Amino acid sequence: MPLPNAPAVPLWDGPAPHSLGSTPNDTPRLYLYLPEKPAQPGPAIIICPGGGYSHLAYEHEGINEAQWFHERGIPAFILFYRLPVNGYRHPVPLLDAQRAVRLVRSRAAEWSLDPAKIAVIGFSAGGHLVSTLHTHFDAGDPKTADPVDRQSCRPDFTVLVYPVITLKTPGVTHEGSKLALLGPNPDPALVENLSNETQVTPQTPPTLLVSAEDDTVVPIENSRLMLAALKKAGVPSALQAYPHGGHGFGFGPQQKDAPAGWLDRAVEWIQAQGWR
Repeated sequence: MPLPNAPAVPLWDGPAPHSLGSTPNDTPRLYLYLPEKPAQPGPAIIICPGGGYSHLAYEHEGINEAQWFHERGIPAFILFYRLPVNGYRHPVPLLDAQRAVRLVRSRAAEWSLDPAKIAVIGFSAGGHLVSTLHTHFDAGDPKTADPVDRQSCRPDFTVLVYPVITLKTPGVTHEGSKLALLGPNPDPALVENLSNETQVTPQTPPTLLVSAEDDTVVPIENSRLMLAALKKAGVPSALQAYPHGGHGFGFGPQQKDAPAGWLDRAVEWIQAQGWR
């Protein structure tokens, strides 16, 4: 997959936590799609591509969406998170996602963003990462010298597109993502903790799920498990279930299986929750 042709900023000054080197694969970063500054600060979105925790599907699960938001005057950021294939198993991808939200929030004034209107969208394994982020967040560390780490890493809104959710349910779990993230013999307690349908609380942010009924790679039951947990906790949530689309439909002119207009409807839903 081609890398985004956009300016990038590293998530950390200097080596990232748990860094194994100094190559691009060791350097988590955000690609910036910043429109002209609006008169008033507004919402922004961070995009987490999928790829089974083995690669990042940048084009149809990142670049196309970022350009779409940019054209509509909404700042967008594509997250390059570190991957197990390069030696970075859990918790490293989560640390990168948490830092991305903190960084965007810390630079809200510079980028003319509303720090209370930061959405995150994740696809497939990126959906698992985002569902982990929105169930495993903290308010930041007010005592740290790093101004970025003083910020909360809780997203204000999330969109999970054909997401991997559960890591413990035979026939529903995407075993490839689980193996890549946790290795061959994971601690059962960790599997439970990262089966994110078990981690929802009333503080989990409003969440939209998008999936296709005919997805044979990551069954739609992942989304239904998460929706049930969100509803039980009283979290504003919905599932946009499409009859056809399979897995990995993403967004863009070459994505012939993508349900028509799904991104427009997704944005309408989160705007109705206050993301506008």
